Amino acid sequence: MKTVLMIAYHFPPLAGSSGIQRTLRFVQHLPALGWRPIVLTADPRAYERTSPDLLDDVPTATVVRRAFALDTARHLNIQGRYMGWMARPDRWISWRFDAVRQGLQLVKEFKPDAIWSTYPIATAHVIGQQLHKKTGLPWVADFRDPMAQDGYPADPDTWRSYQRIEQEAVEDASRSVFTTPGAAQMYRERYPQAASRITVLENGYDEESFAHAAVAPSSPLAADQPVVLLHSGIVYPSERDPTQLLAALQRLRAAGDLQPAQLRIRFRASAHDDLLTGLASQYGVQDFIELCPAVPYREALAEMLSVDALLVMQASNCNAQIPAKIYEYLRAGRPILGLTDPQGDTAGVLRGAGLDAMARIDSVDEIAALLPRFVAAVRAQSVRLPDPAAVQNASRQGRSKAFADLLAEVVGSP
Repeated sequence: MKTVLMIAYHFPPLAGSSGIQRTLRFVQHLPALGWRPIVLTADPRAYERTSPDLLDDVPTATVVRRAFALDTARHLNIQGRYMGWMARPDRWISWRFDAVRQGLQLVKEFKPDAIWSTYPIATAHVIGQQLHKKTGLPWVADFRDPMAQDGYPADPDTWRSYQRIEQEAVEDASRSVFTTPGAAQMYRERYPQAASRITVLENGYDEESFAHAAVAPSSPLAADQPVVLLHSGIVYPSERDPTQLLAALQRLRAAGDLQPAQLRIRFRASAHDDLLTGLASQYGVQDFIELCPAVPYREALAEMLSVDALLVMQASNCNAQIPAKIYEYLRAGRPILGLTDPQGDTAGVLRGAGLDAMARIDSVDEIAALLPRFVAAVRAQSVRLPDPAAVQNASRQGRSKAFADLLAEVVGSP
């Protein structure tokens, strides 16, 4: 059995990010595919929120080392302020020092065949590159999403640090991995000299987690019950801006085309409840909206399985990104309403699953035209559901097999 050293900030007991699932499920499935994962992650003190609910999903035989790390914003501020260089490229840059030290110990102790580091914490790639240079081991840089983008990060110095890290990673790594075709193509055009080493490995869902998600028996929707449309996860103010959705609700209510008795939009663990509350008040649609706190992972899956429909939001500034949650939505087998750019990769995933209930997230007209039809179709049980073949293709087990094949290519083994 070969060994891979996996550098990931997002790992249990961190809570509040669906990004944790990518590393965790690889760790679960790789041993059956001939690869032993060794995990190098951050001390839990660095996490803003923690939860024990996924710790039991880490196989007991997995070696997990937690390097010292601080969150600059929480641990190193003076009267709520800190110097910008102390959080560049991100607030967890302190992680690199002990992580490199412990990483070298892990290399000496377990003699891994390859190194893998995963963004969106840029410091992970800093650690991965340093260990690659010090050991000569092949390195896979898992970007997931693009790093330096137009206008992101907003701070020019941070943007330059992102650009430098991504360039060095793409040039030095044996493979650079992205989760969407659009992101991979963007980087092939940006770094043509490394185009042959840039590849796609999408996110997915974990079948075992769904098998253990407790779901109450469903009953037909009564005439006096509203359709519950669930958005599970973070509502980013720019990338998943709900403004036009709430403006459309105001218009539909005023026209008599949709009332709170017919539709309830539930935002679970939005991380921006204040934004949603303010917008709902501004447009007078508070009684269309439910704001609900975070719940353990399997409870969140059970909710996806039991609600009437699911809502995915992704703006055009993220056309080369796909919310990881969408694959769990597909597995839940419920109707899905997509508010996204039809030219983006998120729309491509929905269309690939046979779904067509989509409107542009920034178009009040399109949303107002779509919502009443969608609600009526859900109530009549005539709405399209995800294609089973597309759902099967999105399993984490299949993604792990692709990852194992990629590692085998990198180390030159069959």
